[in-house]
Amino acid sequence: MTKVISLSDDAYEALKNAKEAGESFSEVVRRIVKKEKNIFDFFGRWPGPKEELDKMSSEIKKDRKAFKLREVSF
Repeated sequence: MTKVISLSDDAYEALKNAKEAGESFSEVVRRIVKKEKNIFDFFGRWPGPKEELDKMSSEIKKDRKAFKLREVSF
């Protein structure tokens, strides 16, 4: 079944720019609105060198340890 929808020019351009080669607009919409993401889909996807990932991980851990909560009154 086909439905006609109205899009503003900028929304159409954004959708067109998100479209990959050979992909229909319906497939683009389905891909974009897909809500469920599995963390394991991203496992092992770091494109850079392992040393860079290790450095970032240690910086994040250091920042988390240094983070202090502060009390806020409303």
